[in-house]
Amino acid sequence: MSGQPKTPTDRGLRPLPLTGGCPCGAIRYEIGAAPLLLYACHCTNCQRQSGGAFAMNMPVRSETFRILRGQPKAWRRLSPTGVETVSWFCADCGGRIHGSRAGRPESITVRAGGLDDTSWLVPAFHMFVRSAQPWIQLPAPDCYDTVPHGFRARAKAWQVAWGRC
Repeated sequence: MSGQPKTPTDRGLRPLPLTGGCPCGAIRYEIGAAPLLLYACHCTNCQRQSGGAFAMNMPVRSETFRILRGQPKAWRRLSPTGVETVSWFCADCGGRIHGSRAGRPESITVRAGGLDDTSWLVPAFHMFVRSAQPWIQLPAPDCYDTVPHGFRARAKAWQVAWGRC
């Protein structure tokens, strides 16, 4: 991984708003402020829900996220830790748009792969690597068996990297 960019600014800050949508285009959205963080989650729930080896999760402030077209459908459930979680997806193609958790109304978590431009995505860290697929080669030292200590400090460092605190 040496020589590869480590922060969004290494690849060039993308102009705001960030835009994205579902695979079929029925749902379109925009994000009007810099993300709070970007991380890769390798938990089995994210693997199952993404249909891949991990999910790229990008928390954003709720008030900066806006649906431009379409109406996402909700799937409500309890997380493995017992917290009420809502996943929003396209009713036409099933593409995951974002999720929210009870007790955190100030932020939502966008699935970063739905952005129109994903070329700048570099996760700050990888978590739940204890359940990562064995063929994945992970960039040590930014890998954690579960949720890393200092999660909020990492979010702040991400925001500093964006230059938009």
